Amino acid sequence: MSAAGLDYRFLKLGGVDIEVGMKGTGSPVLILAGEEQLETTLPLIGELAQSHQVVVPSAPGFGKSGRPDWMTSPDDIAYLYLDLIDAMALKAVAIVGFSLGGWIAAEMAVKNDTVLSKLALVDPYGVKIGGPFDVDIQDIWTSHPDKVAALKWHDPKKGERDYTAMSDEELSIVARNLESFARFCWDPYMHDPKLKQRLHRIKAPTLFIWGENDGIVTPAYGKAYAGLVPGAKFASIPDAGHYPHIEQPAAFKKILSEFLG
Repeated sequence: MSAAGLDYRFLKLGGVDIEVGMKGTGSPVLILAGEEQLETTLPLIGELAQSHQVVVPSAPGFGKSGRPDWMTSPDDIAYLYLDLIDAMALKAVAIVGFSLGGWIAAEMAVKNDTVLSKLALVDPYGVKIGGPFDVDIQDIWTSHPDKVAALKWHDPKKGERDYTAMSDEELSIVARNLESFARFCWDPYMHDPKLKQRLHRIKAPTLFIWGENDGIVTPAYGKAYAGLVPGAKFASIPDAGHYPHIEQPAAFKKILSEFLG
């Protein structure tokens, strides 16, 4: 059981062992964590589980999930997660996707949104808004870590992690997550060239939630992204960067709760 009270098990989907955390009963909410998997320990999970069945899978190559060689993009992960919904016989699923998880959620929705009740995307990557020489998404791979932290967090201290306190297993997962993130998102850089042309297919009620101080993908990027999804709403949270759910949990919970009902 995790710090958030999740009960973990493994499901084999398409020959891949996927780690899945579960908690609560009720209408299902699928939480798609970001590339750092910071969401798996959020108090928000326990709060949602009071009235929902919360399902938190680890994407292939993240956490303890397997990662077959044939999987090379978030698009591939999206199909696997749609298989997960089928395998668990989930109906009218609300998806909450964070960062990379938000990108994957969007990929799922353009393929089949009939299984979805609502879609909440929190500072997701996934599309190229400007031209070939416009920097829509900041370089997080070759920039100095201090610069990346300043872009990612309104208060960079909230992003500090004490690696010396982690076990070898925890550190190996951190390294594995970073490696898998690079594998899936390096080329093309942090977007799917086809996704932008498919977002019109999303019919489920959609809400984009953005940190006003996100310097990795700015609110302007987020508003343009939201504008590609029919009827999508956009909400911003002050004094928050790329992880508004961590920096401003109360404001985030209020917005999400009102959306999920």
